[in-house]
Amino acid sequence: MNSALAALPVSYQDVADAADRIRPLVVETPLLEVADLSEAIGGRFFVKCENLQRTGSFKLRGGMNALGLAQPRRPGQGRCCVLQRQPRTRRCRGSPSLWGRGHHHHARRRAASLNATTPKRLGPPSSPMTAIRKAGKHLGQKIQAETGAILIPPYDYLPTMVGQGTSAIEVTNQLRAKGLSLDTAIICCGGGGLAGGSALVYSTTFPHAKVWAAEPATHDDTTRSLIAGTRLSNDPDARSICDAIVTPTPGEVTFPILQACGVQGRTASDADVLDAVGFAAKRMKLVVEPGGAIALAVARTHLAHLHGQTVVAYLSGGNIDPEMLARAMTRAS
Repeated sequence: MNSALAALPVSYQDVADAADRIRPLVVETPLLEVADLSEAIGGRFFVKCENLQRTGSFKLRGGMNALGLAQPRRPGQGRCCVLQRQPRTRRCRGSPSLWGRGHHHHARRRAASLNATTPKRLGPPSSPMTAIRKAGKHLGQKIQAETGAILIPPYDYLPTMVGQGTSAIEVTNQLRAKGLSLDTAIICCGGGGLAGGSALVYSTTFPHAKVWAAEPATHDDTTRSLIAGTRLSNDPDARSICDAIVTPTPGEVTFPILQACGVQGRTASDADVLDAVGFAAKRMKLVVEPGGAIALAVARTHLAHLHGQTVVAYLSGGNIDPEMLARAMTRAS
């Protein structure tokens, strides 16, 4: 282990412990080979289908681990506020609904020992964005102030990041069961929770593997920050259809972990993302939202750099407008 990894406040063992903690409450999502892309790179190309996780996203993993570590002030009492809206670039329509959904799902499971609070839905089930967007982080802070609650951020919090990294434990076991190692993992990246937690695992299980943090070209803060060696911000007026992963800057907690693990940034345009969404729907029969398809888009635009490798690209989130899905499918070849 290099000195940078040894100096981190978390380790592979923390992620392994989290995997044991949340195993009864998550789905082991499939690792599926994409024949077209395996042929294109002359290697093996897989997608980790976190879009098939309960609530439709890897975000459930981090929320459940954080709640699993939260302790009530005394048996049967205490409150835990589970929603803090992910900060994002001004006027960009974020998609934090999966974070709130994930916490609400687990709050119900842990109700006997921990009174976990989520804002009640303020809109119809067909509009899952409504409650989260209207509630926002101010409601979470209000509940925290009134009740002494624990406020659980969506990515910039070690228990959340560690929980999200449990997907990489599954990938490791799934690849080894096939007799394969890992050459490159391509992971969707907003604030860096999933990328950081997963990179921490791969640094131990596949230490020679590369990890790419996949971002929209208009919101490449992690890519630029890793090159510069310091956290940089996005243009507040920038736009992207990948609204689920748009954040102003890499996480304060997650960024040093990305650095220590040697993660590299890669980007794809919104047009590339639409093509990836359509490809997933038509060729793979999987519905994925733009932010959840960014890793697939990055892979498809960098195939020349993946020749002969075993590659895993993460998919996450099926919260896509039908109109956008239709647009993507008309573009798909």
